[in-house]
Amino acid sequence: MNKYKILVLSILCDAMGCISFVIPGIGEFSDIVWAPLSGWIMTKLYKGKPGKIAGVITFIEEALPGFDVIPTFTLMWLYTYVFYRPKSNKEAD
Repeated sequence: MNKYKILVLSILCDAMGCISFVIPGIGEFSDIVWAPLSGWIMTKLYKGKPGKIAGVITFIEEALPGFDVIPTFTLMWLYTYVFYRPKSNKEAD
C-alpha cells in the first residue's frame, strides 16, 4: 500500500479516536468498541514488531479516558516513514 494512503488512513483513525470528545454521550461507549479495533488496525497498517508494539500502545491510549487526543496512528506513520532508518546489512568500514 502507498505510504500516503496509509497516512490518510492514519489521520482518519486518529479522527475516529477523537470522536468521543466531539459527540457528547457516546464517549466512553465508543472507546470500548474503538480501543481493540484501533489496536488491530494499527497492527495491520504497520507490520512487524513495531506495529505490534504500536497496536498495544494504541489500545491502551484509546481505552484510558482523556488520552484520545494523542494522534498515535499519525505518530506511527512519522516514525515509520520519516524518522526510522533501517540498519544496513553491510557494516561501515
